[in-house]
Amino acid sequence: MRSFAVVLAAGAVVACNSAYQSDSASKDGTDTSSPSAHETGTTTLMPTLSVTSGTYPTTRTVSQVDNYHGVKVSDPYRWLEAQDTPEVKAWVDAQNALAKPLLSALPSHERYTERLTALWDYEKYSTPYMVNSKVFYTYNNGLQNQYVMYVSSDAEGEGKGEGNFDVLIDPNTLSDDGTVSMSSTEVSPQASYLAYTLSDGGSDWKTVHVRDVSSKRDTNDILSGVKFTNIAWLPDETGFYYSRYPQDENGEYDDSQTVSIYFHQLGTEQREDKLIFKFDDKPTWNPYAEVIQGGKTLLISVFEGYQSNGVYAKSLAEDGPLLPIFDKWDGRYELIGEEGNTLFFSSTENAPTGKVIQVSLTDSPASDRSSTGKVVSERTTIIQSSDATLRDVSLFGGKLFVQYLKDVKANVVVFDTKGNKLEELAFSDIGNVSGFNGSKNADSTFYKLTGFTNPGQVFKYDLNTGTSTVFKTIDTGINYDNYVTKQVFYTSKDGTQVPMFIVHKKGIELDGNNKTLLYGYGGFNISLLPSYSISRMVWVEQGNVLAIANIRGGGEYGEQWHQAGTKLNKQNVFDDFISGANFLIDKGYTSSEKLAVQGGSNGGLLVGAAITQRPDLFAAALPAVGVLDMLRYHTPSANARAWSSDYGLSENKEQFEALYAYSPLHNTKAGTCYPATMITTGDHDDRVVPWHSYKFAAQLQAAQGCDNPILLKVETRAGHGAGTPTWMRIQGYADQWAFLESALN
Repeated sequence: MRSFAVVLAAGAVVACNSAYQSDSASKDGTDTSSPSAHETGTTTLMPTLSVTSGTYPTTRTVSQVDNYHGVKVSDPYRWLEAQDTPEVKAWVDAQNALAKPLLSALPSHERYTERLTALWDYEKYSTPYMVNSKVFYTYNNGLQNQYVMYVSSDAEGEGKGEGNFDVLIDPNTLSDDGTVSMSSTEVSPQASYLAYTLSDGGSDWKTVHVRDVSSKRDTNDILSGVKFTNIAWLPDETGFYYSRYPQDENGEYDDSQTVSIYFHQLGTEQREDKLIFKFDDKPTWNPYAEVIQGGKTLLISVFEGYQSNGVYAKSLAEDGPLLPIFDKWDGRYELIGEEGNTLFFSSTENAPTGKVIQVSLTDSPASDRSSTGKVVSERTTIIQSSDATLRDVSLFGGKLFVQYLKDVKANVVVFDTKGNKLEELAFSDIGNVSGFNGSKNADSTFYKLTGFTNPGQVFKYDLNTGTSTVFKTIDTGINYDNYVTKQVFYTSKDGTQVPMFIVHKKGIELDGNNKTLLYGYGGFNISLLPSYSISRMVWVEQGNVLAIANIRGGGEYGEQWHQAGTKLNKQNVFDDFISGANFLIDKGYTSSEKLAVQGGSNGGLLVGAAITQRPDLFAAALPAVGVLDMLRYHTPSANARAWSSDYGLSENKEQFEALYAYSPLHNTKAGTCYPATMITTGDHDDRVVPWHSYKFAAQLQAAQGCDNPILLKVETRAGHGAGTPTWMRIQGYADQWAFLESALN
């Protein structure tokens, strides 16, 4: 039986590791020395390999029983959903009082903290983009908590404030602990202004601010009530359209309702913003705006889930009706750009791997369109779907830059706007390409290549000559020649071939004795691409193995791959993941005693389902910010209810049966020996609310049938993950890697 914990001598006084509270560390080698004890004050904490059920905080139960289609389901920890009450906060404090000292006392915790800090300290660059001859990008000097945004009128210059580049906004100045982050940005058409959103403590709730690019100072424009919004500037930069939630009778913004589109004129108060459009009869439709046709038309994309959407047009010249462009909800449609009255879209309609289409808007006046109800006169497919998955498309200078995935590896094909292939940017390494952003009248665009062992090269692409030149090479100081990245394919339970990336040091022996971390996601059409992570490099450089499984539910092979892991097919996702674990064991990479699993958000659900379905297969688990109560996941917000496009709803009998069969919270069994598990969440997570993790931790602690620890660590002033300051990331990964190293030993 595997067991793992820290037992403290009677009467010992324990304090949190001071490094955990420090703001000197930051964001996401082979020092094998490992101290045998960790000093906390004058008390030595000696790690041993046992923890008893009596160690856990007392968690009361309630007699809550719900009836789902005739099935009575007990929910004894329902009271933990009231997460702002003093009782729940005291319970969370008690869980942290157990988990945090235990983690900081682990033998390798200090070593991992030092190594993560050292390797994190390198210059990082985002991919630049050009708007009206100005170049924008973000930069981090190494251990800054948040990336700093720079601007230059010289595309040949290089970063971090040297030469013609200037700091436009530094979020590190906005809070003492680095927990205020810049979430998104939108430069105005003439690059006079930057609209940007700020998140406090990792919350999805954001405030919109506007900065004058020339003066580097904010205007007085501040907007609240937004979570997920785009900023649609008018061409003359006098204002923009955005989406915000309605206010309740107390004046509080209510995210249980859908958003509406407002117009904000620069220099005015938000209370003066004009309501432009809302759906009165579609309570689950969320509209988001873009400005087209030189400011004459508002393009409205309507979100109701992750499989299809509608697109409509509304005249800004007149207050006309909403007219359909795509209203059959037969696929996803995303605007690429426009040329005159021609709009280019990517689409999955009858094309699971994606295609590019163009539509021609009518030239008739708005009044005529109102009577005919027509806005599109022609629709043509210009780039057909293929066996490669279309990931993203950009339009610059009459060229379409189409980013594809071929067996989860990136390449870029350049077409003209008639669909004729001009050139291909092929990349020999296993890697990922990103970028090709900016305004359509730019004369250059930028892209970045990354991989599991490639921190990145940034290239500038000249739109006139079609040539690429190196703009910046990112140097971490690591010799990546010592590492191997390979792609394998394995067979899932139903015979489906599933790809997986494996990364490790050269020369490891396939003797089943390597500590291995298997990571997955499997949902919402999201693809796990070869990308660089310093935290994973620290794991791999210690001689461990990293495996990334591209399981169904993601977008690696288009919409069919996605659909095969949704609703009644969701079990395919877990079968793919479990089959990946068996492959790693069968091929000698690892064994059950040396295998850990990790995933966040929907990936937290994945890990929770994996360890409740096959607790014998894994030694350790790291479910983060997970969706773990599948019968009630949809109750906190309109955004959460929209996940039903992937999960289904317990309100539907057939979907309830599928959800109930795999819901991690409802499939723990008392007396089962579960892997050593560290459940993590943030107290400001308003996307996947933390009570998912609270309830699952309580259920798993009560059910645990052996001494493997079940820990709950709740980070304060942290949310779903985005914007987490560097120091908090380093401490979080040090906790995780030290936990895994002890559990897998």
